[in-house]
Amino acid sequence: MGKLLRWTGYVLGVLILLLALAAAYVWIASTHKLGATIQAKPEKLVVPTAAELADGPRQLNILGCVSCHGDGLRGKMMFEEPKVAQFYAPNLTLVAAQATDQQLAQAIRQGIGHDGRPLMVMPSAQYSRLTDGEVAALISAIRVQPRGGRQMPPIKLGPLGRIGLATGKFQTQPEKVSAYAQSLPADLGPKFARARHLAATACSECHGASLNGGEPQPGLTAPDLSMVGAYDLPAFARLLRTGVPSSGKKLTLMEEVAKADFSHLTDEEIAALHAYLVQRAQRAP
Repeated sequence: MGKLLRWTGYVLGVLILLLALAAAYVWIASTHKLGATIQAKPEKLVVPTAAELADGPRQLNILGCVSCHGDGLRGKMMFEEPKVAQFYAPNLTLVAAQATDQQLAQAIRQGIGHDGRPLMVMPSAQYSRLTDGEVAALISAIRVQPRGGRQMPPIKLGPLGRIGLATGKFQTQPEKVSAYAQSLPADLGPKFARARHLAATACSECHGASLNGGEPQPGLTAPDLSMVGAYDLPAFARLLRTGVPSSGKKLTLMEEVAKADFSHLTDEEIAALHAYLVQRAQRAP
């Protein structure tokens, strides 16, 4: 009996040691990823056209900058799940006061903060597809916002968030930028080029790099956009402006995005996007 107890104690001791080593690895690996300094590539800074400059404030809405960073881009709580993470979108008026245009462009398209650290929630993967002029217009629109508000708290990771980051389930934005570069939405020719660009920069954060479906939040999936093939234009416009699908089912995230972001799309943009996605669905194998 004593021998059995001793061996049981040995086994438990080994298990505890292994758990401690695993926990230490997760903590060290996730901390390293968050704190790593990344060398950003130089961005091409251009002067936006008059049209791009005038459209910059609207693009802040369409691309989700306002819905994420709040009124006046002064920051707000984005996500809070104690076991996963607590994310605040930073106060961009304070960030812009510290960062150069080069650093802002690198944050937008490469997912690298002005301190050289990787960003987590900033959708740089889809913004990496913005043109030089569009990025310049966004920077101008950010800089005209009056400085104010307070500094937002830093990211806090719960145990599940750290495990996800350490194992690659959750990726930093520089990692996602690399992945997105390898998977673009279908090119259906010059006729659909503008709508393809719009889909690539406005829809891919939720629906995946090539629009084949994604996971915008842990446990929440977004469908392949081939489903748009079943929508006529009025139903699709209703979906983008209200978040209500043909089925009438409540889509919490889509409703939020539609009302806050996509409601700023023009009728022409919605029609072009619909034509592209329907054609994409028809050509799918």
